[in-house]
Amino acid sequence: MAAACVPVELGFAEEAPAWRLRSEQFPSKVGGRPAWLGLAELPGPGALACARCGRPLAFLLQVYAPLPGRDDAFHRSLFLFCCREPPCCAGLRVFRNQLPRKNAFYPYEPPSETGASDTDTECVCLRLKSGAHLCRVCGCLAPMTCSKCKQARYCSKEHQTLDWRLGHKQACAQSDHLDHMVPDHKFLFPEFEIVTETEDENLPEVVEMEDYSEVIGSLEGIPEEELDSMAKHESKEDHIFQKFKSQIALEPEQILRYGRGIKPIWISGENIPEEKDIPDCPCGAKRIFEFQVMPQLLNHLKADRLGRSIDWGVLAVFTCAESCSLGVGYTEEFVWKQDVIDIP
Repeated sequence: MAAACVPVELGFAEEAPAWRLRSEQFPSKVGGRPAWLGLAELPGPGALACARCGRPLAFLLQVYAPLPGRDDAFHRSLFLFCCREPPCCAGLRVFRNQLPRKNAFYPYEPPSETGASDTDTECVCLRLKSGAHLCRVCGCLAPMTCSKCKQARYCSKEHQTLDWRLGHKQACAQSDHLDHMVPDHKFLFPEFEIVTETEDENLPEVVEMEDYSEVIGSLEGIPEEELDSMAKHESKEDHIFQKFKSQIALEPEQILRYGRGIKPIWISGENIPEEKDIPDCPCGAKRIFEFQVMPQLLNHLKADRLGRSIDWGVLAVFTCAESCSLGVGYTEEFVWKQDVIDIP
């Protein structure tokens, strides 16, 4: 299918019962712990460490995105992680995992949509069916064990220290009930389901900006060549921002835009990647755009410490055009961060 014919799916954050956000329901969701798709060969602590500061990344969101007609990608999810630790708040990594319909982890038939009992919601599942243990703080692969109780598992020394400080020191002796005694570490983002709807193709027209001459006429004492260059740059920048605003005007609460193979919409004319900026997949195939995270998501994350928090204009995720199968593990893909540029 040509990219121009691919409908854009818009994602919105909505509260949902806990059972809908578990792995066996194949959710798209924001925050909480990852609902891992493949339950073996999870990315390890090294893969989930910030490339800048080295600290553990926080799970931001996951998108369930199976590929019709691909038996090996009947189930397929993308997992996005970010660094939320000041002063970094910058590191980003994204992973893809896919499974055939007949696999070792899930039934062949679709899961029930009639609801489930949430009587066990206080119990945090920290061991997967594969036997893999998960970190008490972040829900990622946990190769480290508490040396005292031999039960609590962690992805890193940082998270072991955090858990010890917030209650494990007292709970360590009650190791039989550890899954019922996981404190709020203030590390996970608030959890929401991502529900989708197809974008309406009837969009408002982009508002045209002032003519270059009007911009130039308002400035004095600057060489004409520089004025002309400034005016063209500002007019183009403003036009891109206005186009972005017009594109989302009908659904201003959208937190995500999905369309495999289409072009993303940028919030600024600055820092737009060229083809050479998007690395090829290790299999040799090109990477193509698949989805973007919108700045509206920041309103849901409760991470608003000015100058000391995560921030972005657009997070654009690019994935292998062939969606190659590299075993049952998780394949790292590529994410491009575009920041917000102040518009005069």
